[in-house]
Formats: sequence, C-alpha cells, structure tokens
Amino acid sequence: MKDAQPRAIYLKDYQQPDYWIETTALSFELGEESTLVTSTLNFKLNDTKTHAQLPELTLVGENMELVSVAIDGAVLSGDQYKVDSEQLVLQPQSEAFETYIVTRIKPQENTSLEGLYKSGGMFCTQCEAEGFRKITYYLDRPDVMSIFTTTVIGDKDKYPVLLSNGNAIERKDLDDGRHMVTWNDPFKKPAYLFALVGGNLEFIEDTFTTMSGREVTLRIFVEPHNITKCDHAMRSLKKSMKWDEEVYGREYDLDIFMIVAVDDFNMGAMENKGLNIFNSTCVLARPDNATDAAHERIDAIVAHEYFHNWSGNRVTCRDWFQLSLKEGFTVFRDAEYTADMYSRTVKRIQDVNFLRSAQFVEDAGPMAHPIRPESFIEISNFYTLTVYEKGAEVVRMIHSIVGSEGFRKGSDLYFDRHDGQAVTTEDFVAAMEDANGVDLSQFKRWYSQAGTPVLDVSDSYDEDAQEYSLTIKQSCPATPGQDTKLPFHIPVAIGLLDGEGEPMPLNGEGETTVVLDLKEPEQTFTFKADERPLPSLLRGFSAPVKVNYDYSREDLIFLMSHDEDGFNRWDSCQRLAINVLMELVADIQAGRELAVDPQLLAAYGKVLADESLDLAMIAEMLLLPSETLLAEQMDVIDVDAIHQAREFVRGAIAEAHKERLQQIYNSLNVDKPYQAEPEDIAERRLKNIALSYLVELDDAASVELAQAQFAAASNMTDSIAALSNLIGAVHESGKAVAEQALAEFAEKWADDTNVMNMWFSTQVTDSRFGTLAKVRELMEHPGFDKKNPNKMRSLVSGYCSGNLVNFHNISGESYEFLADEVIRIDALNPQLASRLINPLTRWKRYDEKRRELMLAALKRIQQQDLSKDLFEVVSKSLA
Repeated sequence: MKDAQPRAIYLKDYQQPDYWIETTALSFELGEESTLVTSTLNFKLNDTKTHAQLPELTLVGENMELVSVAIDGAVLSGDQYKVDSEQLVLQPQSEAFETYIVTRIKPQENTSLEGLYKSGGMFCTQCEAEGFRKITYYLDRPDVMSIFTTTVIGDKDKYPVLLSNGNAIERKDLDDGRHMVTWNDPFKKPAYLFALVGGNLEFIEDTFTTMSGREVTLRIFVEPHNITKCDHAMRSLKKSMKWDEEVYGREYDLDIFMIVAVDDFNMGAMENKGLNIFNSTCVLARPDNATDAAHERIDAIVAHEYFHNWSGNRVTCRDWFQLSLKEGFTVFRDAEYTADMYSRTVKRIQDVNFLRSAQFVEDAGPMAHPIRPESFIEISNFYTLTVYEKGAEVVRMIHSIVGSEGFRKGSDLYFDRHDGQAVTTEDFVAAMEDANGVDLSQFKRWYSQAGTPVLDVSDSYDEDAQEYSLTIKQSCPATPGQDTKLPFHIPVAIGLLDGEGEPMPLNGEGETTVVLDLKEPEQTFTFKADERPLPSLLRGFSAPVKVNYDYSREDLIFLMSHDEDGFNRWDSCQRLAINVLMELVADIQAGRELAVDPQLLAAYGKVLADESLDLAMIAEMLLLPSETLLAEQMDVIDVDAIHQAREFVRGAIAEAHKERLQQIYNSLNVDKPYQAEPEDIAERRLKNIALSYLVELDDAASVELAQAQFAAASNMTDSIAALSNLIGAVHESGKAVAEQALAEFAEKWADDTNVMNMWFSTQVTDSRFGTLAKVRELMEHPGFDKKNPNKMRSLVSGYCSGNLVNFHNISGESYEFLADEVIRIDALNPQLASRLINPLTRWKRYDEKRRELMLAALKRIQQQDLSKDLFEVVSKSLA
C-alpha cells in the first residue's frame, strides 16, 4: 500500500481555469520505439476571473519525456519552468501567448490503454476521461475547449491510413518513405474528444444525405481480415443518423464520419468528434460469427456514440462530476432509438432487468454514489451503471413529467442555448423547466442523492362513496456519506383493473394510465371506482424504485393475464417467480422437502399457450429471475440455496411443460436465411429458451436435440445457444458431446478473436462446467491473452460475476484467484483492475465464513502498491 494516499477531488472545489486554449496544433511522428509529439497552443487569460498578477500556467502530463518548451518563440532553459512526473509549470509574461512543447512518448509500452497506445500493429488513442495528459502537457479538463488541427506522420508502408478528428485538409508523401495527413476540426472540443489512428487498415464506405441536403461520407475502418464484418454497423449508423434528425432535429456537421474497430480497448466505444473508436466487439458482426444479441448491441452502441455528436460533443460537460449529463441523456436516446427499431416493451423489460440485477446492486454497495458524485479519487471509477443506466432513468422521468412534445422543446432549447459550451446538469434541467414552464427543483435531488428509493403502497376501498385510495410512502436507504435522504419527486404511472381484467378510466378524459407526482414522504391518491380494483403499479417502470405491495399469488397471475401494460405483465411474472423461489430457498435452508407451487407451473403453462402474446414477450416471461437478482432479496446471501432452488424450478417447468416446449421448439426450428429483424430475433430467442428448458430433462433426447442444432446451425445465435445447452445439459451423455462440440467450435473459429471470447465465457459461466480448474485451464489456451481487456472480461469476469455458485465456493480458492489477477493486472491496466475486483466488494452480504475469506483477499490487495483506480475501490469496500 502506498504511504501517501491518493487525494480526493470535490465538486464544491470547482473553479474555472486561469487560462483558456484558443487553438491547438498537434504534430505526431509515429515511430517504432517512440513517438515525438509537438504541440503549439495559443493561450488566453480567463478575463472572467480576477488576477492581481499573471498566474502561473500549470499543465498536466504523465509518462512522457519533455524534450523542449518555448513561449512565443523563445526556448526556455531548465530554470525557467518546473516539471515533475505529473505537471509542467510555466510563468507567462502576457495575457495572450503561444507555447511550443515537444514531448516523447512510448505507445508500444502503454499497457493502460489510455492516451496513445498500440493495439496489435495499429496506433490508436483513448483520451476520455484523462488520457490526453499521457500524450502531451495540456489543460486536460472538459471545460477547456479548443479548435484542433492535427498532423500525423508515419511510415507509409506500415501505416498507410492516418486519421484524426474533423476533415482532412492536406495529404503529402515525404522523401523518407513516410507520409503525412493534416486534419482540422472546426468545432471547439475538449482534449478528451481528441482521437488519432494510424495503421494498415481497410474500410467500407457509404454516404448519407442530411435533412439540409449535405452529403456526408461514412467510413468504417478495420484490419483487413475483418473487412467482411462491417455491413451491419454501417446500416446501424445510417439508421441512427436518420432517427436523430427525425426525433431530435439534429443534423451531422462534418464532411466525413468515421468508425475504427480495435481489439484492445478498455470501454465499449468512444465518441471522439468525427472519429469514433470502437472496441471490435461493438462493431464487427456477420450472421455466422455474431449472435442476435451482438447485432442488437452493435446497433445500440453505434447509435449511442453517434448521438453523442450533439449530447456530449457539441454540448459537453463542464467537469467530470457532470458525466451523466452526456451519458445518461445519450443512453436514454439510444434506448428510445432501439425501442423504435425493435420491440418497445421488450427493450424496456431488458433495460429494467439489467438495472435491477446490476445497478440496484451498485446502489446497495460500498461504491454507491449519486448520478452526479460529490467527490472522486479516480474519475475512471465513475463510469458506472449509476451514471449511465440510472442517469438514463432520471432523464426518462423528466420525459414522463413534461411529455414527448415538451421533452423535444426542452432538448431543442438545451442544444440551441449551449451549443459549443461545457455545461452542468443544472443547465439541462433548466432548459426543460424553461421550455415547459415546470418547476423541477425537487426533482433535482435525483442528481445529488444516492440509493434506490422504496415505495410502500397500501390501498383501501370505500364502497359507499365508490372511491378507491392508494397511499404511497417513499423512503431511501442510507448510502455511504448520506445517512438521510430528502423526499424525491417520483413519477408513478399506475392503472386499475376491474374484476374482469378490464382497465378502469382514471379521470374525466377516460385515460387508463395516469402518472402520479409523488413528492411527499407519504401521499394518498383517490379515484372514483364502482368496484374494488386491482392496482397495476409503476407501469412501464416509470421510476428507478422498488415497490412493495401485498399482491397475492392470485393477484400476480391475474395481472400476468390481463394487464394492458406489457412491462407489468412481465413484472408480475417475475414477482411470482421470485415469491416462489425465495420460499424454496427457505425450504432448502430448513431442510424441508422441495415442491414447486402448482400455481407457478400453471402460470408458465398459460404463458406458453397465450396466443395474444408475441413471441418476444413469451421469451422474456419464460426467463426466471437471475441468481444475482435473487441474491438481492436476501440480507445474507445464500448462493448455494439460490442456485439449488432456481435449478429445481427450471427442472419442474421443463417436466410440467415438455410437450408444449417441444412443440414450440419444433415449430420454430426452421431453416431460413438469417435476418437481424425483430420477428426473426424473437423466433430464435424463444426457440433457444425452449431448448434450454428441454436440456433440464434427464434424457438423451434433449442432448441429441442440442447436438443436432449445433451441427446444422447456419448462424452464431443458434450455434452458441446449442453449445451452451450441451454444456449445461443434465443428462450424463451431454458432457462428452459438449467436449467434442467445444473442440470443433474452437478449431473452426480459432482466428476470430471475438468468437473465441464467446467460447471462453460460455464455458466458465455454466455452473456444471465452469469450475475454477476450468478457468485456470482456459487461461493457458493459446487464444487467451492476459493483457487484453475483452479476454479478461470474457473469462475472469465471466466466471467471477456470472457463475456465483462456483465463484463463492466455500473453499475461498476463487477469492484468492481473483485477488491474484487483480494485483497482476493493476500494474498494467488500472481501469481493468478496478472493474475486475467488483465481486469481492460486497463481502459484507455473505455468511461469516465467506465474509472472512473475501475480507482476507481484499486486505491482501490493499497491502500492494495500488493505482489510484484500485485504491479507491478497495478503500471504500473496506470502510
């Protein structure tokens, strides 16, 4: 552990810089041993601040050699500036001046994947959040926006493609076998949006005509062997450009839009102005090598990064505490886009399922924080589900409060008012208030208060007055640094169902869904009703909260069958399953004989037979709550009992409905050309869910079914699903067949990195197959690279986060394994290390034996010389 603990940075301490950078001119000479970076920066004193004298100029920089520095053409000697491992300090002599700084960096040795680094044979950058300081000395903060001109020089044979932000304004061959390209971005941007790529790349090209008639060139650059995997991403890009014009009136502003796919990347993708750099998993897809889920994910991520051109680039963040300003807003935008492209109800179900299984867990853990944190040690630790997913839910609530038209008016005002500025969440909310004449003062508590609010709902019916009353109490658990919370403004969408399951009108306009504005600790809402209704609460998941209402199992089955709100039909199914599963967990703990409530089996049978439901909804309703979600129902998590209960129920459903599951599988198992269209995706998804239940049966026929699908599969969705089901099959014949299929799959796809990552994760996430011994074995596989984030996420995170019953084996060996990996990777890539450690951070939620073992692993990590990233997570976890 370091003697000097890293220092926290606080939102309350924000001040504007003393100087602005008007223009930034960069020159990169890419070399095999080092790269020379020359920056010419034109500074101007910040005249909004009071200065008794010209202040010092402090520029940040890390892991570089300072070659020379000059101000206004005069080269400075060593006693005219101060430099250390983190900053360069200059003393300007005028209010406007030019610096000329030459640095030498070594991208080939940069394993952090921040700044300029090499991925394979390609130079590329990742500058968000604070990676630019690893390139040159700069005011590396988002409120410093500058016009960038970038010249890239490199060997023409090794790096025929040289890219940066904006439009190419000059290309030239040099006499020494090198060439140069100069790019100019006419829009001011902060350094975190800078990008550079140099490599031997090929591209596909298309065009898009904007709503004002401008033709924009679109290019996706990849390594030559991936050139056949770009078409889906290009279609996604064109769809998202059209959607953003139609829904938000936002037109693209440069002559060219570029995407580059790289294998070594800490994040999913990055929205650098005009030059988006993507993790290859988020852009490369063909039907034979990418699943439906991958196609949908690529569609959403391409849209997300493109939408950032306005919600993040043209209008950016004043400081990193405002991260959700761009990310929450843009996640909401990409979710709405995906809902329009696919199934709106299914998209909502999937988003909420992820929120509950992951972000709610974050809210209840040691790293809980508001979507606008008050402090951080390392900003990279706050690229979290809270900032992104909960941030999007907060934007969605504003949309619910002001309505679709009001939200468009507010976003138009926001973009027009703040174009070219670095702003705050208050500015976003103010635009919504001013455009709609609403007061969102109380609502802004969502930005500053952490935790998941809980709504306790009770009701009563006055038969004489024919009035039905709902009483809602809100509370929010204590979180680190916030023991008490003020009441939130929570939009609660509700409906009422009569005894026949028909929706009841709730107001004079005959609306059957209304949004209640809950603002007080307790409020009662009254409706006219000629009979006692059954409430449908939080329709569409109108707020990121937990709801407690005393539904009987009969009530939940009734809602599953009759609720007009598709989300609540699914949610009632989930609630029923959780109710039954947790009862079984208690039976297991008490040593009682297990039996599944026949009501649950009947309810699932009704779903399987319900022709009014589309296939996508049936698929979602058939999925039992995850073990992670079930764990959140327990004060002390019992992973073994949860796993046993869930497996028991899966087997019972399979046995009770095997004929119908077989019928569904047979009807959908047809050979036809692959299309990544909603209807086709739903068919494949339901077919493969049916297969996953059938392999729970202890018979050879189900194994043969999965084996036949694996052999005949013409697309990756069916292939990987069959492989997964072979691995997880109950019957003893499954293991040998699975081993053979795994070998065949690996031989076929050995040269496709992304497919091999699926191969790794499929094995280690299966409870029957994915032991720690299997993980260790796979880490020695020639296709595995311990430095590559995607492979570490697929194998190590896949096992530790996706295979709870084996990771939490009472021996504690997996805890020691994870500690070893976290310590090793922290020396290479701190961002990756701080994410890998997450399964250990919730040690307080487990039984005494596991708590002791997890705590020991954390304390061993704490004793190391840690990065700021990992130090922050470990110290908060042990607090």
